[in-house]
Amino acid sequence: MTIKIGDKLPAANFRIMTADGPKVVSTDDVFKGKKVVLFAVPGAFTPTCHKNHLPGFIEHASQIKARGVDTIAVTGVNDVFVMDAWSKATGGEGKIEFLSDGNADFAKAIGLSMDGSGFGLGTRSVRYSMVVNDGVVESLNIEEGPGKADISGATNLLANL
Repeated sequence: MTIKIGDKLPAANFRIMTADGPKVVSTDDVFKGKKVVLFAVPGAFTPTCHKNHLPGFIEHASQIKARGVDTIAVTGVNDVFVMDAWSKATGGEGKIEFLSDGNADFAKAIGLSMDGSGFGLGTRSVRYSMVVNDGVVESLNIEEGPGKADISGATNLLANL
């Protein structure tokens, strides 16, 4: 079942890169007591994700946070090392929290996984953005296809914050 507005996020774990190496963080660690903008990409470094989706959130990070958002985070079904490299390659490090969902556990738990095996990608996340307040989904913007980043983009999200 796909998550919807008003639902509480299920318990799941992500991996993040720290100065000491990979670390596991839970949904509580990321969302409890905070207002968080979370967006998901099918894959780090893939064309739409790398050129269209992530850059808008980096560009508009200060405007989004000025609207009462504590954290902006991106998740993708990539390992923590790829997500770390992507944060550094894009200038997103320090502006956006990069959450590795390497086994698609979170994407599956919220009903937003997709089969990308036709493109050699295996299980991936659907592209979306959401506003989560203390673990509860306040808004949800799901793209109809993986090659678009309009509904889930930073500009649309910012306009609706």
